[in-house]
Amino acid sequence: MFIITGAAGFIGSCLTAYLNERGIYDLVLVDDFSRKDKEPNLEGKRFVAKVEREEFFDWLHSRAENIEGIFHLGARTDTTEFDYSVHERLNVWYSQQIWQYCATHQLPLIYASSAATYGDGSKGYSDDHGMPYELEPLNPYGKSKNEFDKWALRQMTAPSFWAGLKFFNVYGPNEYHKGRMASVIFHAHRQILENGFVKLFQSHKPEFKDGEQLRDFIYVKDVVLVCDWLMMNRNNVPSGIFNLGTGKARTFNDLVSATFRGMDLPADIRYIPMPEDIRNSYQYFTEAKMEKLRMAGYRFDFYTLENGIADYVKNYLVPGKYY
Repeated sequence: MFIITGAAGFIGSCLTAYLNERGIYDLVLVDDFSRKDKEPNLEGKRFVAKVEREEFFDWLHSRAENIEGIFHLGARTDTTEFDYSVHERLNVWYSQQIWQYCATHQLPLIYASSAATYGDGSKGYSDDHGMPYELEPLNPYGKSKNEFDKWALRQMTAPSFWAGLKFFNVYGPNEYHKGRMASVIFHAHRQILENGFVKLFQSHKPEFKDGEQLRDFIYVKDVVLVCDWLMMNRNNVPSGIFNLGTGKARTFNDLVSATFRGMDLPADIRYIPMPEDIRNSYQYFTEAKMEKLRMAGYRFDFYTLENGIADYVKNYLVPGKYY
């Protein structure tokens, strides 16, 4: 039995779908299931139980003998939520309880960290274990993720295997519910349908032209493949923190142009001022250093930006389907 937290969300529901494709149905899904807009993410998925997030620890302490591993993907991911106490409870304290349970029962744990921990990127994007102590995240979400990474690295008692995955810019199906926090591809598709053009943020740094801000965009199907690979190869991979991007930064102009192509339309991009509330915390460049995961034995190719967006747009966004 595997447990997936955040299972009704974007990445968690995609992982559920992927494991179902592999014939794995002995899954326990954990989330706040009160949100109706997340229900379609789990339609058609096979699992043995759904457990409410606030009831999870009570449930967990009676099920240890049947659990093979935990994918902890649940988190408060809103980068515009500036009340740190919200992130501290859900992203730090909650994760600590899961870690301690896995350590006590010697279970493997894969958890979601974030590239938001890297702040403005001035210290680089290395997933070396000394790096979290040097980083200065730009928002409470990134801070909470970095605080848990540092806490995990200090622990003398650990799960039988653990991997903290620093997700870079993940896009793909099942993000319909995310609103403002959905990927630029999702918003671009909506804008094209409504207006025929896409608005991108102007650059407020002279070294970057408008739309030439660079991010490491990774398709969610690669993310879930890596999660599964690490869990299945846990006896041969060293525990630790791993970046999870493609290792190749691309511009927002590239991304939006690929979205237009996925809809068989010519590109029409217009630039607007960046909102004041995110201007000082906006990352202009992210690019994952992927050597550690490759050295651990991961050999699969990542989707190119063009191939990932084509699959997402043509097979999910245009027909309105879920993974």
